[in-house]
Amino acid sequence: DAVPSPDGKRIAFTVLNNIYVKDLPDGEARRLTSLNLTEAFPIWSPDGNWIAFATWDPADGGHIYKTRTNGRGNPQQLTNAAGIYQQLAWSKSSDRIVAIRGVARVYNEYPGPGLPFSAEDIVWVSSNGGDVNYISGTDGRRNPHFIFGDDRIYMNHFTNGLISIRFDGTDEKVHLAVTGSSPPGQTQPTRASSIYMAPRGDQALAEVGSDIYVVTVPRIGDAPTINVGNPDNAAFPARKLTDIGGQFSTWDWTGRNVHWSIGNALLTFNLDDAEARDREQEKYDREKKAADDAKKKAEKEAEDSGDEGDDSNQSDPDSDDDTESEDKDEDPKRPEDYKPTEVRIEIMLKRDIPEGAIVLRGARVITMNGYEVIENADLVIQNNRITAVGARGSVELPAGASVREMSGKTIVPGFVDTHAHVRPARNIHQPQIWTFLANLAYGVTTIRDPQTGTTDLLTYADMVTNGLALGPRIYQTGPGVFWNEQIRDLDHARNILKRYSSYYDTKTIKMYVAGNREQRQWIMMAAKEQNLMPTTEGSLDMKLNMTMLLDGYSGQEHNYPITPVFSDVIKVTAEAKMAYTPTLLVTYGGPWAENYFYAHEDPSNDMKLLNFTPPYDIEGKTRRRSAGWFHPDEYVMDRQSRTVKQIYEAGGINGVGSHGQLQGLGYHWELWAMAWDDMDPHAALRIATIQGAEALGLHKDVGSIEVGKLADLVILSENPLDDLRNTNTIEQVMINGRLFSGDTLAEEWPRNRPAGTLWFQHDKPEGIPGLDR
Repeated sequence: DAVPSPDGKRIAFTVLNNIYVKDLPDGEARRLTSLNLTEAFPIWSPDGNWIAFATWDPADGGHIYKTRTNGRGNPQQLTNAAGIYQQLAWSKSSDRIVAIRGVARVYNEYPGPGLPFSAEDIVWVSSNGGDVNYISGTDGRRNPHFIFGDDRIYMNHFTNGLISIRFDGTDEKVHLAVTGSSPPGQTQPTRASSIYMAPRGDQALAEVGSDIYVVTVPRIGDAPTINVGNPDNAAFPARKLTDIGGQFSTWDWTGRNVHWSIGNALLTFNLDDAEARDREQEKYDREKKAADDAKKKAEKEAEDSGDEGDDSNQSDPDSDDDTESEDKDEDPKRPEDYKPTEVRIEIMLKRDIPEGAIVLRGARVITMNGYEVIENADLVIQNNRITAVGARGSVELPAGASVREMSGKTIVPGFVDTHAHVRPARNIHQPQIWTFLANLAYGVTTIRDPQTGTTDLLTYADMVTNGLALGPRIYQTGPGVFWNEQIRDLDHARNILKRYSSYYDTKTIKMYVAGNREQRQWIMMAAKEQNLMPTTEGSLDMKLNMTMLLDGYSGQEHNYPITPVFSDVIKVTAEAKMAYTPTLLVTYGGPWAENYFYAHEDPSNDMKLLNFTPPYDIEGKTRRRSAGWFHPDEYVMDRQSRTVKQIYEAGGINGVGSHGQLQGLGYHWELWAMAWDDMDPHAALRIATIQGAEALGLHKDVGSIEVGKLADLVILSENPLDDLRNTNTIEQVMINGRLFSGDTLAEEWPRNRPAGTLWFQHDKPEGIPGLDR
C-alpha cells in the first residue's frame, strides 16, 4: 500500500516488507529503517515529520514503531505489549494512534491464510509511546480513520457500512452504506468492502468489487444507502474513479485528491480537474447540439428552396471559386477524457543466484528430453544453470568444481505443480511460509497458484526470488477474473486484464465463470492481445468446459465432471493443446482421491510430513471421519486417470495440480492418482515435469534436465521408473542451483546452513504418561 504525506509531496510505501519514502513524482526511493522485521501499515503524523508503522517478528511478536521521515535517529517502539497490530490511524486532532490488535501467539501459530483472533480489539497508544489502551472489540469493524475537527474514530462495519465511535468505544453512529450492482444470479447488490470518510466529512471513498468510487455524504436525515451500480443515477452525487480497478485507496489531506495503488503504480485522481473536465464536456455538448441543430436547419432550408430541374446553383467543377470550406462551421472540439496521473514505483533488488560449480556424478538421470535416460551420468551445474549432462567422463568438468558422488541415485527435474494453493499469511507477512517449505521438501520446485484471492503472494514470490524466503519458484494468476466484473464489452475486458499484464505482471490469469460465452470470448481476445495465458475452471459444467476449449483458453483446472468421455473429447483436448489439470484430490463426480489417501497412507505418522506441517493443519485433515467413509469401489480415480492417459497418448498436455489439499506430500498423491489407470511411469513423470512446464509456458527454463535450463532437480534414492511411488524417496532437492537436504531443507551447497526453525518444529515431550506404542 502507498500513503501520501499531509502536504502531498511524498509517499510512504512497502516493498518486500520494508517501508520506503519517495518524493513525488520522480524522487529516489529510500528505505526508512534498517530494522530486521516485517514492516507494514505506514501512516504519517499530522505534521508530516513522523511515520508510524506496525512490525512483526515470529520470536517477539508485533509492535507499533515510529521514525522520523528524514531518516535521522533510530525508530522508537511505542507499544509496551506485543501483539499483532494492523490498520493504523493517526488522529488528526490528538497525539493518539489507533490500531486493530490481535493475539500474537495465535497469528504466529495458525497455518493461514485466514487468521482468527488476529483482529480482536480496537486499541490506541500515545504517539509518544506507553500503555496500549483498549477501546472496544472489533465486532465486525475495521479500517479506522479520522477527519478534521472530530476525534471520533471512523470505521467500516461489514454490514452497517461507515460508522464512527468515541475513544471509549461508545455512541456508535452509522453514517453511510454503499453498494454496487447485483452480480448475475444474485438478488442482493455487492456491498462496498471499505468506505473512508473524506477529511472534511463531506464525501466518502468506497471500494466496490475491484473499483473505487467517490460519493457525497448527506449532512441530514438517516444514514442512506447509496448504490453506485450506475453512478449517474445514484441517490446522491457519485463518481467512478477507476477503469482497471485498484487497491489501498486513500484520501489526501485536502480531500480533493484520491490515491490508490495497483501493482507498482500509484494513481492520483484530482477531483477538481475531473470536475473542470465535466464542465468542459457540458459546454461541448451544448455547442455540439447547437452546431448540429444549425446544420439540420440549413439543410432543411436548402431542401425546401431548391429546384430539382434548375442547374444554375450547381458549382462548376473547374471553377477556382470555392467558398464552401470558408463558410462551413467547424464542429466544437471534444475535450479529452480525464485520466488520473500515474507514477510507477520501482525498487531494484538483486536476485538470489548462487556462485560456483558442482558436478553430480554417477546417478541415473531421467532428463525428460523425450524418453532419454542417462545411466551413470555427469551432471554439471554452474551458478543456477545446467551447463552439461552426459555419460560419466563424456563432458568437460569446470576447474575447481565440487564433485558429489550420486551412485545408485536417480535424478529427475524438479516437479511442477500447475494448480497449487499455498495460502500464505496475509496483510502482515511472515518471513517464512511453512507451505513453501513443505512443497520444496517434497521436490516441488515450481508452482502456479490459480486464483490467490489477494495480491499478497506477489510479495511472497519476490521474497523467494530475492532470497529472503525459501521456497519453490512461485507463479500465480493473482485474484481471479470472476462474474462480479460484469464485463460490458471488449474494451472493458482489455482494461480489466491490464491489471495482470501491466501492473501485476502475472503472465497468466484465471477466468472463472466470468459471464456468458460472449463475455468469456472478450476476455480470451484481450488475453491474447496482452500476451496473457488464460486458464479457467469449468464449474462442473461439461458444456462450459467445451466452449472454453473451443474459444482458445489454454488451461482447464479440475477434471471433466463426467466419465467416460468419448474419443471426440479426447481428440479435441489433445489437438487444442489445452493443459488439462484434473486435481483428482478434489475429484468432480465421485469421492475425493484425497479421502482415499488419508484412509490408506497413514500421513499422521509420517515424520517428514509432521516436520513441515503444523499440527493444527495435519490433525484437522487426518482425523476427520470422512477420510474413511467411502467404499473403495466408489472412487473414480481409475476412470478419471484414464482420461488423463488418453489425452497424453493423443499428444495432449496434462498437469499435476495438488490444489493445496496437503502441502508437499499431496503432490505425490495427486500424481499417483493421475497414473492410477496403469499409466507408464515415464509418461507420468513427464506430466509431472516437462508437461507441467509447458502448461505454464515455462518449458524453456524448467521441466527437463538439459543444457541452459535452470538447475531445479530432485535426487531420489529409488528409481521411479520401477515404481512411481518412488517419487517420494527424496534425499536432496536442488532449487535454482542451491542443494538442500530433502529431510530438513538445510542448505548443503554452496553454503552450509540450517533451514531455521518454525514454531511447530520442536522436540516432542518424552516420558509422559500413556500407552507405549
